[in-house]
Amino acid sequence: MRHGDKINNLKRTTAHRHALMSNMAASLIMNKRINTTLAKAKALRVYVEPIITRSKTDSQHNRRQVFSYLQNKEAVTELFKEVGPKVATRPGGYTRIIRYSLTVSSSPTAKRRDDGADMCLIELVDFNDLLLNAKSEARKPKTTRRGRAKTKKADDTTSNTAEESKSE
Repeated sequence: MRHGDKINNLKRTTAHRHALMSNMAASLIMNKRINTTLAKAKALRVYVEPIITRSKTDSQHNRRQVFSYLQNKEAVTELFKEVGPKVATRPGGYTRIIRYSLTVSSSPTAKRRDDGADMCLIELVDFNDLLLNAKSEARKPKTTRRGRAKTKKADDTTSNTAEESKSE
């Protein structure tokens, strides 16, 4: 019976699963995005989000705690120098899982060829430069078809121009 067992074992022993998660987390931190199966990505998200939360405050204790999970000095340095300060204001949800489209039959990465496993991309949210640039460019002032009530500032500028035209 598996009552209350919420962990996805990924058909691996405990030691193998911990090594897998540690290596994938280090790769995610170093590369900011990785391609993997959907099941591994969901397990990695649960594993890496508390680690990223620890990186918000740079202390010796937090560095040692994170190193006990990652076992990679370069990844710990990258996490505390680049990732931590960038996500310091974010209250959680540091990763994004993008599942490759299953509807597009020409997409070779939607399912893995060998065993048909669903493939996806997992990335750190604040490090997607393409998406961040697109959001900043896409922000336009909201428009409506009915028009809005004029603001006080706009009324002042129209009355000033009317007074200037009358005085001429």
